[in-house]
Amino acid sequence: MGVPEKLAERMSMAERHEYLRSRFSRRTLIRGGAVTLGTVAGGAFVPGAAAPAAAAPPAPRRAAEQVDGALAAPFGRHLAWGNDPRTEITVSWQVPVAVKRPFIRIGAHPCDLSRKIDAEVRTLHTPAGVGAGGDHTQYYVHAKLSRLRPGQTYYYGVGHHGFDPAEPHLLGTLGTFTTAPAHKAPFTFTAFGDEGVGYHGLANNALILGQNPAFHLHAGDIAYGDPAGAGKTTDTGFDSRTWDQFLHQTESVAKQIPWMPAYGNHDMEAWYSPGGYGGEEARWSLPDNGPDPANLPGVYSFVYGNTAVISLDANDISYEIPANLGISGGTQTTWLESRLRKYRAARDVDFVVVFFHHCAYCTSTAHASEGGVRQEWVPLFEKYTVDLVINGHNHQYERTDVIKGDTVAKKLPVGGTAYPETEGVVYVTAGAAGRGLYAFTAPDTYEGHEKETESVASFVNLKDGKRPETVAWSRVRYLDYSFLRVDVTPAPRGRHTTLTVSGIAETGERIDHFTVARRAK
Repeated sequence: MGVPEKLAERMSMAERHEYLRSRFSRRTLIRGGAVTLGTVAGGAFVPGAAAPAAAAPPAPRRAAEQVDGALAAPFGRHLAWGNDPRTEITVSWQVPVAVKRPFIRIGAHPCDLSRKIDAEVRTLHTPAGVGAGGDHTQYYVHAKLSRLRPGQTYYYGVGHHGFDPAEPHLLGTLGTFTTAPAHKAPFTFTAFGDEGVGYHGLANNALILGQNPAFHLHAGDIAYGDPAGAGKTTDTGFDSRTWDQFLHQTESVAKQIPWMPAYGNHDMEAWYSPGGYGGEEARWSLPDNGPDPANLPGVYSFVYGNTAVISLDANDISYEIPANLGISGGTQTTWLESRLRKYRAARDVDFVVVFFHHCAYCTSTAHASEGGVRQEWVPLFEKYTVDLVINGHNHQYERTDVIKGDTVAKKLPVGGTAYPETEGVVYVTAGAAGRGLYAFTAPDTYEGHEKETESVASFVNLKDGKRPETVAWSRVRYLDYSFLRVDVTPAPRGRHTTLTVSGIAETGERIDHFTVARRAK
């Protein structure tokens, strides 16, 4: 039951879409083909242990099969690297209703999209009674691309039966991406955490797009579909529709710049098994080279140019929010050490950057520092001389001095240079992407507004609770919205190659900068 033929002749595509929306409610349209909450197997969501509210899946409706594909436009496109960014990328998107035969077209020119590749649909059904959103089904589509050429810009369009992006009137829906180069070359990447949906996240996204980054790191707490963030089925306020808004919000950036997330406490949506990550598995398609991709889908690594990037899941070792404490049984930490050892031995890797959600070192009055991270991972960061650690969780910008053994190994003022091979590790909290800001116990101090503070009162979350501490390593503090920009500059063997790290405010003002340098291999 589509738009009547005579009426359709007088209507634009947008008018047809509105007619269909008013004729059939969303509740009626999206029921067909949905499955209940469950475990992930082979990329499809199959029934498994679920909350009581999800015990009885709704009966399929024929209406979903009758929707004209021309009236169901893809949205929320987002890219992610595969295991090798030189040759692999995944294009993901969302459709508002069930569609037939989704696909991606790709080519080296917008007028040459002859290569057509089938895509995979992952259906996520959230029954009424789970959170605040009512009965809701979401359709996420993923197309994994391989055997691409390094350093090549590709054009792509996503579609399905009835919606072909190669048609002239749909060429405006095309996107682009560029694979990693085959050899070391200068590049930029950006990072932040704790975005959510709202004006400030949108403003930061616009600024990030202007940096022309090769990729973007999101250090957890992505959309805040679960605003409580305890990782339990008793969390209140959960609304799966928040993800629809989030993917709309980030599409202008994520459709052309790989958006690489780590998972935070608000990303543990306990209604979706396993481990509360079933929803994330539906929405994202990330590298699968972690220790246990089925149970820890946010743990992975990749190499871009001369820089290795490692994403970790700090929910596994968090004393503060223990819903997933110990979920990996220690395998994540073992895998982390093996990755660090591998990258330090690799001839083509100079820098190692690690990002995850909970902070190793932060003086926020909200969450401050996570003792589990200090206990499990900080010794490995120091042993393998990690060049930069990026966290979220605390909604502000804070940057440490160079730290080794929980103490200041070297003061690092704005504009200073750190040498991790001999000195220690620098930690940056970049959690001011969009959600409401927290507070510090000490005054702000940032570029052009430095205020020397000998010590700052804070605390660390331990197994037995919070332990007060007074620290000297808090070098830069900025309580407003911001993100991180990192410029990587290779150098000939034996000379110093550099990471230039800058904190950028939502206003565009630079609030911090420092350099990490080490001898190139």
